[in-house]
Amino acid sequence: METTNIGQVVEFLDLTFPPKYQEEYDNSGFLLGDSHEPCRGVLTAVDLTPQVVAEAKSHGCNLIVTHHPFIFGGIKRITNRTEAGRMTIDLICSNIAVYAAHTNLDNMACGVNGILAEKLGLAQCRILTPAARYADPTVGAGMVGTLPNAEETSSFLQRVKSTLGLPVVRCSDLCRSHVRTVALCGGSGSFLIADAIDAGADIFLTADLKYHDFQRAEGRIVLADVGHYESEQFAKELICCAISKNFCNFVCRISEAKGGYVNYI
Repeated sequence: METTNIGQVVEFLDLTFPPKYQEEYDNSGFLLGDSHEPCRGVLTAVDLTPQVVAEAKSHGCNLIVTHHPFIFGGIKRITNRTEAGRMTIDLICSNIAVYAAHTNLDNMACGVNGILAEKLGLAQCRILTPAARYADPTVGAGMVGTLPNAEETSSFLQRVKSTLGLPVVRCSDLCRSHVRTVALCGGSGSFLIADAIDAGADIFLTADLKYHDFQRAEGRIVLADVGHYESEQFAKELICCAISKNFCNFVCRISEAKGGYVNYI
C-alpha cells in the first residue's frame, strides 16, 4: 500500500480547514515536525498536553492534530523547566509532528459551532456574525439555529449538560420559560452577546463569561456558560472524521486523555 507522508495530511488539513480563516492573533497550521516523514498514525485532541503526547506514543501516532495551538505566542527558550518546553523536547525526540486548527475551525459553518449545533439538534443554522472581510456568509463567529420544537428552558439546559458531560451550567436568570431559537459559540464568546440578542435568540450558549457579562442579559436572553473545553470537545471528533474519510493507510484516533484544564468538584 502506498504510504502517505505528513506533508500530504497537512496539505489536506489546509484545504479542509483553510488557515486563511483564522484570526490575526492566531497560530493555526503546521506547528512542528518533518513533513517528509511517512504518517504512521494520527491522534486528534482539543489541547496538547503531556497525557496526549504519551497517548500518541503509545499508539504509534507520529502526528497530533489539536484544536488549540500549543505554540501561540513567541517562543524565547525551549528547556525542561516548563511543561511546554518538556513537551516540545519530547515531541522532537519522538519525531512526532503537531498541527492545529483553531479559530479557522471556529469560523467555519462546518466547524466547532456546526458540530455543537448538530449535537444539540438545531436546524436551519447560520453563522451568527459573518466575517466582514469575507464575502461568504458561511464564515464568521458563532451560530444560531432553531429547535424542532420549543423546549422548557430548564429541560433544555439539562439536555445540554447531558450532551456535553457537564455537572453544572452557569447561567443568568431564566427569563425565558421556553427556548426555540438558540445561539451558540464554542469557547470564549462574550463578544457575541449583543449579536445573539439582535438575532432574536432565546438563549446563548458559550464559555468564559465573567460576572458582569451575565448582567448584559438584561432579561432579554438567557446566557449560559457551558465550559470552554466542553463546548469545543467535539472538534477532535470532527477533525478525526475528516481525516479518516480521506486516508485509509493509517489509523486516526480520537484522544481519550482527560480533557480540559478546569475541574468540577
